[in-house]
Amino acid sequence: MVNTIPGTRPTSQDTKIVYPAVRRTDVTDTIHGVTIADPYRWLEDPDSKETEAFVNAQNELSTEYLNKFEAREKFNARLTELFDYEKFSAPFKRGNHYYYFRNSGLQPQSVLYQQDSIDSEPRVFLDPNTLEADGTAALGVSRFSKSGDLYAYAISKSGSDWVTIYLQDSKGNKLDDVIEWAKFTDISFTHDDKGFFYSSYEKPNVQEGKAGTETGSNINKRLFYHKIGTPQADDILIYLDTANPTHSPSADVSDDGKYIILTINKDCDPVNKLFIVDLEAHKHVVSKDFEINKVVDNFKAQYDYLTNEGTTFFFKTNKDAPRYKVVKYDLANPNEDFVEVVPQVEDVLSYVSVVNQNKLLLGYMHDVKDCLYLHDLTSGKFLQQVDVPIGTISGLTGRKVDDEFFFSFTSFLSPGTTFRYDFNVEDESKRISVFRQAKVKNFDETLFETKQVFYESKDGTKIPMFITHKKNLVLDGNNPTFLYGYGGFSIPIQAAFSPSAIVFTQHLGGVVAYANLRGGGEYGEEWHQAGMLLNKQNVFDDFQYAAKYLIKEKYTQPSRLASNGGSNGGLLVAACANQAPELFGACVADVGVLDMLRFHKFTIGHAWQSDYGYPDDNAEDFHNLHKYSPLHNINTRTPYPPVAIFTSSHDDRVVPLHSFKYIAELQHTAGPLTNSPLVIRVETKAGHGAGKPVAKRIAETTDKYSFISHAIGAKWVD
Repeated sequence: MVNTIPGTRPTSQDTKIVYPAVRRTDVTDTIHGVTIADPYRWLEDPDSKETEAFVNAQNELSTEYLNKFEAREKFNARLTELFDYEKFSAPFKRGNHYYYFRNSGLQPQSVLYQQDSIDSEPRVFLDPNTLEADGTAALGVSRFSKSGDLYAYAISKSGSDWVTIYLQDSKGNKLDDVIEWAKFTDISFTHDDKGFFYSSYEKPNVQEGKAGTETGSNINKRLFYHKIGTPQADDILIYLDTANPTHSPSADVSDDGKYIILTINKDCDPVNKLFIVDLEAHKHVVSKDFEINKVVDNFKAQYDYLTNEGTTFFFKTNKDAPRYKVVKYDLANPNEDFVEVVPQVEDVLSYVSVVNQNKLLLGYMHDVKDCLYLHDLTSGKFLQQVDVPIGTISGLTGRKVDDEFFFSFTSFLSPGTTFRYDFNVEDESKRISVFRQAKVKNFDETLFETKQVFYESKDGTKIPMFITHKKNLVLDGNNPTFLYGYGGFSIPIQAAFSPSAIVFTQHLGGVVAYANLRGGGEYGEEWHQAGMLLNKQNVFDDFQYAAKYLIKEKYTQPSRLASNGGSNGGLLVAACANQAPELFGACVADVGVLDMLRFHKFTIGHAWQSDYGYPDDNAEDFHNLHKYSPLHNINTRTPYPPVAIFTSSHDDRVVPLHSFKYIAELQHTAGPLTNSPLVIRVETKAGHGAGKPVAKRIAETTDKYSFISHAIGAKWVD
């Protein structure tokens, strides 16, 4: 039921929820001969007063349902307690100093510290918390120069992907240089410390202070070189391809400082062009008239630069290797083409770096669990397996010039351990040691267990899933259960410590399941391709069959099962809510891609066509997208369970109009058929998720789990 008086607070009538009035129009598009209604097209304007009124009315409604859970305050207090532990990144060395990130527990953003030696007293080097009173200024990409004397860092505001780049020296003195309107950029210094490469787009047409709320398409990305001490207006344009406006250039200066490696991406497909510039031949003078060696001038494979020995370059690649391998290429002998150094194996090669002058540090993923190996750089010969716990490795630090490397380990039940590997120790078995370990107050991991299962999807494919719960769980089909999925863009979903999952399992008797769906990167490019384009339905099937497995094995029942996912995972949750609402007791979609016929028209959405398809250019893709697009497939046969959509005002990755239009259509079409709440929560001064301050993360998580817990009848136990 819809409230007919705009701007007034909805009230319940005859147990039916009265939703805010949302104007419908007769806007239509004709795509490949099919007429598509788009009655809420006006919600695509983020600056209109009507859209603002829509957001306010919807937030007022959703607040009522986010606050219904009787143990909400207890959940929030316990979640805050579990968040409040000291967090560290793996340290790294640049120049004469070591650096690491630390968060004392509840600081909005982590702080970068500097040390003179690995065990000396640390001092603050950069504290993003001083930039905005509410902690919504976040550190993005940052890089030191080769000497370690200069540090360039990007700051985003309110969660936007737009960043401003600043510089300071190793003593913490800020330079005058400021680079505005950079986005999806890396930073790479030339070794003479005279400047760095970065990428940017044209400044958008957006009001002052509203960067990140605009929806215009991000095209014509430009690669610049900035000379230290000069204004941005004088930066040298290195690469711009207006004939291919969606191409994305980036630059990396080689380890020896003699070359520039240019990579050109066209979208989210793991493929790129590979160009090399001989900087030494240009006397290390950067100019727009570089002579470029187009080593690979097509989009058939991915090439990630690792290092070079003179003219011989080493790359991680998926060329004829969907699970990746290491190859080398000699500029002096191009006829040899790419030569295999470390061949593809059964596991996915997810990480490669060069350490200790001549050693390859290889990170492999085996059934979604990480392993580390050392190989010889030149020959590719196996040297040693690095003994690590079972779980996820992140934050590997160590360069070719370093005689040590660090890495962080985490799991569903371990908040984080940092290890150090020291090549100076003669006994290989003693080279690895625990450097630092995170400790969470009032948390006993021995009370819980995590298991990995493999279940059959609709077509018989075996899908891995991690399940965490308290020990001695009774499988009576009555446990509150939280099912999470993603399934896209070759991104694997690996084990990570989650305070919210601990609260849910410990105090709500819950089960937390993470399904490793096709479309992700868990088993390489073949696994990815099995869940993209015309195969996208496989991902939805995998998720629904994960739910069926949990029900069949008596972990839970549909009324006690909640689904959740973000971004591409938000699409997943909404599509499955449309296709099989009877499987779930609650569905929460975060910052989802929900209009699959217009996603490519906003900000960076055009890059996602490699995974989703080309609705305007390809009729087969259009018809496939039309079949599952959440906005266009609201279910009128089966009542929906409680549904909550979470989005943010400054999300310029997946713009909030997706969520606005979907919830309006869901309330209009499905609202009269169910007594369950269909609501949306719109966060202000936040974006797609990266850099969100801790307080906002805690508040959002409390809202999410309160909604879920009330919907599936979870009861608090102290």
